[in-house]
Amino acid sequence: MKTLEILLERTILLSRWLLAPIYLALAAVLILFTVKAFQEVVHLFAVITTATEVDLILSVLALIDMALVANLLVMVILSSYENFVSNLDVDGQEKPSWLGKIDAATLKIKLAVAIVAISSIHLLKAFMITPPPSHDQPLWNSQLFWLVVIHLTFVISALLMAVIDRIAFAQHRSH
Repeated sequence: MKTLEILLERTILLSRWLLAPIYLALAAVLILFTVKAFQEVVHLFAVITTATEVDLILSVLALIDMALVANLLVMVILSSYENFVSNLDVDGQEKPSWLGKIDAATLKIKLAVAIVAISSIHLLKAFMITPPPSHDQPLWNSQLFWLVVIHLTFVISALLMAVIDRIAFAQHRSH
């Protein structure tokens, strides 16, 4: 019976390696973001003489948005691998200073903050391209209104997650 228990526990422990292909898939998505960013820059150079200031700002915001998501992907890939699969042994390579210091709860907070930042960029883009609501369309029925509501939901969620994390893990982190 003890042998069966040991086999079961080892199998469960080894199952964490099933996460590795998921992290590799996320790393592959980084390639797609890089291709899309270069495509955006090439397009921007091609139309820069006819682009308006708003078009330029929107393109830059799109690139910032991609950079934020790509940074988030790197953070999730590296810290999740290190937290849930195995320590990263990077002999001779530079290891990010934050790696090893981000636990699952901290990663969740960083994810929420990144979502708020991304939502802010999308909201700003929407404000720049959407005409103000007309007299025959009430504000609560406009797309901007609902974008603001969704953004505020993200902001409140991130704040609540940070407060809960601080309350739940304050004693754990002080030792």
